[in-house]
Amino acid sequence: MINCIILDDEPLALLKLAEYIKRIPFLTLEKACLETHEAQSLLEGKNIDLLFTDIDMPDKNGIEFIRSLTHPPMVIFTTAYPMYAIEGFKLNAVDYLLKPFEFEDCLHAAEKAQKMQSLSQSIPATAETENPETLFVKSDYKVVRINIDSINYIESMSEYIRIYTDEREKPVTTLYSLQRLEARLPAHFMRVHRSYIVNMQKIKEISRFRICFSPKALIPVGENYKEKFMEYIRKHGIL
Repeated sequence: MINCIILDDEPLALLKLAEYIKRIPFLTLEKACLETHEAQSLLEGKNIDLLFTDIDMPDKNGIEFIRSLTHPPMVIFTTAYPMYAIEGFKLNAVDYLLKPFEFEDCLHAAEKAQKMQSLSQSIPATAETENPETLFVKSDYKVVRINIDSINYIESMSEYIRIYTDEREKPVTTLYSLQRLEARLPAHFMRVHRSYIVNMQKIKEISRFRICFSPKALIPVGENYKEKFMEYIRKHGIL
């Protein structure tokens, strides 16, 4: 079951989408919100898996709202403006529904979210219980074993993540949620950007809030993550 909320400043749009969601058996609608602060309170206080959100709203732009969240859920954008699509997918959105959309469009987007949730929960339990130093992931129709300490950083690419390690020339790509993976990693792994988790023990240099693993691997530290990042650096440094 996927717990979801709706965010839209138009009451009629909220009502229509709520009716669609009620027709989808694997979705549970927690609440329909007219303002971003109401949605943010729910996201902070409840286990919300999926957010349907408008973009053009008076109190805060929907894209800006998602960027402001430290741990955003899966997102489906619902808007009348197609020009926001590229920005929406840069935020790893599950889907982008252009108003007015039909029930079938909503169902298709919800099924994509269900698939993401299902696959993100399919990593074997042995990764956490029997051997916490090992992670098994599905990649290219195979199950790949990764030593956690070999991971340099992890990048979110829409529905997928890429895991960059010392052991492989190319990253391991798998369908999984960055947020769920973050919860399974040791404390020295830190979310430094909405699209990146880094192994703090593998950092070589930091310059102007860009983390260097190699000349070609420069990871930006997001604005919402700088304070926590610098706190870690000060705690483990001689600054």
